[in-house]
Amino acid sequence: MIRPELRSALLRWREALLGAVVLALGLWGVLGTYGYIPWLAGVLALIGAALVLAGVQRARFRNAAGGIGVVKVDEGQIAYFGPFTGGVVALSEISRLSLDPGTRPPSWRLAQQGQPDLMIPLDAEGADALFDIFAALPGLRTQKLVSEVQRATRAETPHPVVIWDRARLRLH
Repeated sequence: MIRPELRSALLRWREALLGAVVLALGLWGVLGTYGYIPWLAGVLALIGAALVLAGVQRARFRNAAGGIGVVKVDEGQIAYFGPFTGGVVALSEISRLSLDPGTRPPSWRLAQQGQPDLMIPLDAEGADALFDIFAALPGLRTQKLVSEVQRATRAETPHPVVIWDRARLRLH
């Protein structure tokens, strides 16, 4: 009943749309009621605004799925199962996170001490779950993460970009 393009867009922006609905309900409560309810509705409107902001970041991070391989995230471990490569890395063991737009498709490069780098294509099935995992890295700026994903999908730069490095955290 819903066209595939519209369904895909709705799924991509689902958190932002939910936040917009919560924000609209909160604003309606602020403007259309009296007593103590406008105060509660104001809190609801603030929650809705926060959901919209987080939803926009997540939507900008997501890419079309259906690429090579599958990503599984379980209790702080990232596993990638691909047709030619794969591996597992714990969040606490990641020493560097970079994005390599020169590979086809563009891929995340997760480095850890004493192990080969784990390459995960941006469009791998389940790769959208990586946003929450990467956001948990100490000192990582999610805005830089999202903007580099956008640049990589538009093929603006062919060179790998370091998004986060644990060694830099120790220097500051």
